[in-house]
Amino acid sequence: MPGPESDLDLLNAAVREAGKIALRFFGGQYRRWTKDGGSPVTEADLAVDTFLKDTLRSARPGYGWLSEESLDDPARLQARRVFVVDPIDGTVAFMKGRPHFTICAAVVEDGRPTAGVVFNPAADENFTAETGRGAFLNGVPIKAGKRAEIAGCRLLGNKQAFDGWPPMHIENFSSIAYRVALVAAGRFDAMVSLTTKRDWDMAAADIVLSEAGGQLVGPDGALLTYNGPLALQGATIASGPGLTGPLLAELAAKNSLKTRPDSP
Repeated sequence: MPGPESDLDLLNAAVREAGKIALRFFGGQYRRWTKDGGSPVTEADLAVDTFLKDTLRSARPGYGWLSEESLDDPARLQARRVFVVDPIDGTVAFMKGRPHFTICAAVVEDGRPTAGVVFNPAADENFTAETGRGAFLNGVPIKAGKRAEIAGCRLLGNKQAFDGWPPMHIENFSSIAYRVALVAAGRFDAMVSLTTKRDWDMAAADIVLSEAGGQLVGPDGALLTYNGPLALQGATIASGPGLTGPLLAELAAKNSLKTRPDSP
């Protein structure tokens, strides 16, 4: 059972400290290499992963563990509560010295996140949420936007994927969790990703968006579930509730909902 501090308090303190570790590497010299499948990893990813695993699991030894940089332990499938962690989401941005990477940690219970933190240490932006208590950016409540029309919206995604769409302002960042969190904060109206993702990319940002009044859904319009055997997610849409339907309809009309292979 959880200790005296809440899961969110535990995640928040650990992720904040992990941010200090990441910043010690950011912009400096460190080892880097390519994993099987082509995605990059750095010495910083592993240092943050080790710190979070030691800190979180020592506080909650009964919780399972799922992280991008840890060997997968099938025992997590029998755990009701699981830590789902991405030590550095947006490693490409981190390696290029761009302040658009995040450290992500969530607690998932029975397939859905109940607490989550998405922290951009380079920009000192800390997005937090837990079930039923709202979403916050650096302690200030945030809400997703109410826009219901695609034309003119501010969207995060790959510009090449939106040829032939109504005119939009489109930007993109390496960290998908950061993209979802920016939608939760109302800075952007929506995020669309047509590449495969993993649970650790999405879980923490998912609860931030849902507690901010938005939705993160798959191509069928259903909420995502986490801690499955493959920990794999397909195409995803993040938006305020008014844009979910129009985006799904536009993607279906363009035959764009087929998930594409993940790119490094």
